[in-house]
Order: sequence, then C-alpha cells, then structure tokens
Amino acid sequence: MFPEYRELISTLKTQDAHFQRKFNEHNQLDEEIKQLEKRVGSDFNPAVKELKSKKLHLKEEIYQILKSHS
Repeated sequence: MFPEYRELISTLKTQDAHFQRKFNEHNQLDEEIKQLEKRVGSDFNPAVKELKSKKLHLKEEIYQILKSHS
C-alpha cells in the first residue's frame, strides 16, 4: 500500500500512535477479508462487502495522513 510513501509509513508507524492504529486496523481487516473469502468464496457476501468498505475508508484516512506529512 502506497509504495511511494514507504519510508514515511515506516517513520509514522513508530512515531505516531494514531497512524499506527489506523495502519494496523487496515491490515487486520485485510486479513479478515482474505479469511472470509476463502470460506465464503465471494465478495458479494454482505459481511465481506461491509469489511471492504471499512478497509477502503481506512485506506483513504491513511492516505490523507500521509499527504499531510509529505
């Protein structure tokens, strides 16, 4: 995610607790989605769709944080 901000992400993960929480939450949702898709096999499942929506929202928040620090 956001390879152009790799260095900044590494810095913020160690220096910004808010960013770290958002980043970790995004990764947890990603893993949860992968596990659900293995079992359910479709992103048309309402639970998967909701998790993907939350993940996208977090990604947008993370991007805004990154932009504000660059």
